[in-house]
Amino acid sequence: MPARAAQRCIAVLGGSFDPVHIGHVRLAEHFITLLQPDELRVIPAGNPWQKHGLQASPADRVEMVRRAFDSQKVAVTIDEQEIRRASATYTIDTLRALREELGPEISIVFLMGADQLQHLNTWQDWQRLFDYAHLCAASRPGFGLDATQVPPEVTAEFTRRRGDAEQIRSTTYGRAYLAPGLEVDISSTEIRALLQRGARPDALIPARVLDYIEQQHLYRN
Repeated sequence: MPARAAQRCIAVLGGSFDPVHIGHVRLAEHFITLLQPDELRVIPAGNPWQKHGLQASPADRVEMVRRAFDSQKVAVTIDEQEIRRASATYTIDTLRALREELGPEISIVFLMGADQLQHLNTWQDWQRLFDYAHLCAASRPGFGLDATQVPPEVTAEFTRRRGDAEQIRSTTYGRAYLAPGLEVDISSTEIRALLQRGARPDALIPARVLDYIEQQHLYRN
């Protein structure tokens, strides 16, 4: 079924958020500026199949997300569906559930960083993601859709489905968009290591999130 015209646009940002950091916030803000969505929906992972041993509890990660995204230019919804899901977390299941909830006339835009694009072909039913949403990846400087950085099948799919910001916003699903200009490279793993050593990575974590981490004594040995 071809995508129809969209009445509203909802940007979706998923992640472990263990912890949430400036890179997550800048990724969201980058696409808020480009796409002008009506809503940002942030979905903390429950049991992501490609990651093991999340250190912060679901409640702590939800609170960190709430603090990190509380001053955006658009309405923000924290969606806990993956946390409530008892089984392994797959993006295809999340997008299918979102489409069932929101209906056929909403543009759903799944946001990714360039690092996720590099292993998109390992995700469960990754090509079917386009049946429920648009996929938008933020490209850091020097990153491109070539064989040295992105699997060829992902490059082919993004090239075939390439759209622009207006097409992403005004249709409901099925397009791909590689948005340049996001110069950020922050790792949650590195942040956890800093926190475990007692460092205070002020430049990497939103201030209110860092306050919460310290208050709750998270990521300490």
